[in-house]
Amino acid sequence: FQYLKRFDQGYNLDTFCYEALSVEGNPAECLQQFLLHCGIVDPSWSELRNFTWFLNVQLRDCEASVFCNSDFVQDTLQGF
Repeated sequence: FQYLKRFDQGYNLDTFCYEALSVEGNPAECLQQFLLHCGIVDPSWSELRNFTWFLNVQLRDCEASVFCNSDFVQDTLQGF
């Protein structure tokens, strides 16, 4: 949710990193973000769950990768 919210607001996501147990927004706002970005017009709860699970795994792996660390790559992979 935090990544999607910042993406919609035009923030540079290359420098953002999720902090465990940090809470932003409310459940309705979170659901709205997922519905906007999941890519399905009328998704089921199962489809939303799969979307959030997949996105979470990808973002967690991205944050853990040295190749996605802006301090390491500096500006060589801008927007990657």
